[in-house]
Amino acid sequence: MIEIQAADLTFRARLEIEAAPKTCARFLELLPYAERIIHVRWSGEGCWIPLGDTDLGLGFENATSYPAPGQFILYPGGFSETEILLAYGGVNFASKMGQLAGNHFLTITEGLDQLPALGRKVLWEGAQDIRFSKI
Repeated sequence: MIEIQAADLTFRARLEIEAAPKTCARFLELLPYAERIIHVRWSGEGCWIPLGDTDLGLGFENATSYPAPGQFILYPGGFSETEILLAYGGVNFASKMGQLAGNHFLTITEGLDQLPALGRKVLWEGAQDIRFSKI
């Protein structure tokens, strides 16, 4: 399990180890991981962590363009910058280059009811701190 502190909210999530083993293994190497989360520009109701030119050495696995609320995807880079995206509502993952797909590797299992509040906070108040820890 992973604990996620985002703004003043707490979530718990499970790694999608069977569906995205390489992405999950690489993410676990980063923990504990702290960054800032911002609202998406093109994708809809989502927040993201831009990782720029970071090369995590990953390809595509369990990739989707339509993560459900509470699902995290990791885009390993290529047409757009590397990033982690959290859907809090309807998402069609895209960049200025067009539609993209990212690896669904983490799913919120506790605190789903708080996702709309996190989305509104990030949208209206700007970047928020986020921290991922293994529990």
